[in-house]
Amino acid sequence: METKTAVAIQGIRGSFHHVVAQHYFGERLSLVECETFDATVAALLDGTADQAVMAIENSIAGSIIPNYALIDQNDLQIVGEYGLRIHHNVMALPGQTMADIKEVHSHAMALLQCKTFFQSFPHIRLVEAEDTADEARRIAADQCKGIAAIASKEAAALFGLTILAPSIQTIQNNVTRFVIIQKKGEQVPQEKINKAALKFILDHQRGSLAAVLNVMSDCQLNLTKIQSLPVIETPGKYAFFVDVTFEQFEHYDKARKLIAIMASKFKILGEYAQHIR
Repeated sequence: METKTAVAIQGIRGSFHHVVAQHYFGERLSLVECETFDATVAALLDGTADQAVMAIENSIAGSIIPNYALIDQNDLQIVGEYGLRIHHNVMALPGQTMADIKEVHSHAMALLQCKTFFQSFPHIRLVEAEDTADEARRIAADQCKGIAAIASKEAAALFGLTILAPSIQTIQNNVTRFVIIQKKGEQVPQEKINKAALKFILDHQRGSLAAVLNVMSDCQLNLTKIQSLPVIETPGKYAFFVDVTFEQFEHYDKARKLIAIMASKFKILGEYAQHIR
């Protein structure tokens, strides 16, 4: 019998985090539902969960910056990723139409990704909530008429709601990248690694970032993501979070050793296998 993996997610069954966990872990999945990303991290740290699924970036709304900080500050490691094509759907109790809906509740990120659709429905008030699927569950449990949720089709099926408008996201090619995280421990085998997430802080000198980028280029790394965050304790200084892909581990190994020398602080957030959609 296959050993189950306790996986923490922000949200409940039917959420996009749950959908990713199902795809990534399959039959091994044992779900740990958490109300917030902070609670998701806490489940990892106290041993309630073995691993966690965490959204990190969306192709419409951009980076989820607080989650970068959570991974870094809690010394977690990224061991995998999964890109999910997001389809947002308006759902409500059966028998209703869009004309009946007075409020739509969902996570702030989902509302942001669907703003254009609701310009055609000025009578509808958009209300921010903690979780997409939980709003669908609440509408079904409390039999809330006149209120709709934005959530996945899986949530509509799970809670017996009717989809009033499918795929309402502003940009149809809407992808959220999720990372699989855990406490520091077992590493991904070197032969499988072709992507890394790095953090470094540079001295405030002209050309310091350009020099690091040149090292990446010279070592044949492909820079797929760069995000800067202020260093709280040192105003005017920034930490850079980068994702790189590579074909040969030896090239990456050379680059990380050089960057570690060039940076005032250097940290590997994760080394793992890139997920190709």
